[in-house]
Amino acid sequence: MTVEINAFFEKYQGKWTSWRRQFHRSPEVGFCEYETSYRIAVYLESLGFEVFLGEDVMDRTERLGVPSTAALLAAEERAHEAGVPQNVLEKMAGGMTGVVARLKTNRPGSTYAYRFDIDALPIQETDDVLHTPNKERFRSELSGAMHACGHDGHATIGLAVALFLAEHQEGLAGEYRLIFQPAEEGARGAKAVVAKGWCDNVDYFMSGHIGIHDLQVGDIVACTTNFLATTKIDVTYSGVSAHAGLAPNEGRNALLAAAHAVSALHGLPPHQEGATRLNVGTLQAGSGRNIIADAAFLQMETRGVSQKTNTYMRERAIQTIKGMADAHGVDVELSIVGEGREGSCDSCFIEWVSQAVQSSPFRQNVIDSMEIGASEDVTYMIERVQAHGGKATYLLFGTPLAKGHHHPAFDWDEGVIPVAVDTIIRTTLHLNQFHESLS
Repeated sequence: MTVEINAFFEKYQGKWTSWRRQFHRSPEVGFCEYETSYRIAVYLESLGFEVFLGEDVMDRTERLGVPSTAALLAAEERAHEAGVPQNVLEKMAGGMTGVVARLKTNRPGSTYAYRFDIDALPIQETDDVLHTPNKERFRSELSGAMHACGHDGHATIGLAVALFLAEHQEGLAGEYRLIFQPAEEGARGAKAVVAKGWCDNVDYFMSGHIGIHDLQVGDIVACTTNFLATTKIDVTYSGVSAHAGLAPNEGRNALLAAAHAVSALHGLPPHQEGATRLNVGTLQAGSGRNIIADAAFLQMETRGVSQKTNTYMRERAIQTIKGMADAHGVDVELSIVGEGREGSCDSCFIEWVSQAVQSSPFRQNVIDSMEIGASEDVTYMIERVQAHGGKATYLLFGTPLAKGHHHPAFDWDEGVIPVAVDTIIRTTLHLNQFHESLS
């Protein structure tokens, strides 16, 4: 099979660069990935996969932080103008933008699942002429949206893995599920996919990420540790508007409530049992210098090294937010718009990945494990797979980073694509053989 893998890369590697750049040109934020999902689904169908969309992929009620109806309709209109057929948009209407492809070989074997996130971020891409997408003419074509976290690469990796499985299915056994997940950013989409059962009765699960740490192309981290549990919260303060000069006493200042809340939130003490984080990322309030602000809106998050420490931060944060509302005589509404869990990979993947990539021409260095130090809703999938007796891991694929994740000038070395594809393919084949040896 090694000869076939090498021939596969020689034949298709240039194709993947064009895929990545097309995804990068057309970024879509979470639950708005209509064009992205359509392209993915069409290609997977052409390969012979059984393809699922919309209600078949996600439980609508388990999604978090779904955009407004107006934002979803605008995204659907853009997708329709870009060529997405109306009947496909109807299947995905309302932000049901996940895609799952399934391949059943009809030969006894294990069930494999892979997750690839596909959403972009609400970031305006830099105009810097030295930024590679600008130099190579594949920068974002949608103002205010950008693939600033590598998910354009993840979608590409998923399609490349699908291509290999389709072309070599005669030599495979078992079942293969490829999950193209919307709305990873903000920890909003995975839980809805899990609720539909796509991670049930899976023997081996793999996902991963380009970058995270500034490593070299060819560096592979077999297991990721230190996933932080997280809660994302939207807060709306509602007060009473008044003239700031004539009758300030008649007002109830939502801006002050929010400002004092932000200050107090960032002063909350950490938990003794592990690392915690809290950040208020946006604050919008007021309409004029001489008007007592009657509304304020902020977006924030808590994180913790465990469910316990994150719960502590979340509860203290909510207590603080409500306390500031009471102190300023305003009303407050809180919405949980994203959640992620702590999680752990199965260490057996360290040996499996190391053995699988020994003969890979793309491998530089296999690192047993490394901390992510951030949150990822893939932990819902990992947890479900492990609960059913399966083994799961989250790989990291090294690349130098032009700027950090979520930066307007974020970019990565496209040489990481074959490294990631090769690692997933070879590990899958190794596990096929491992299963056969146990039979």
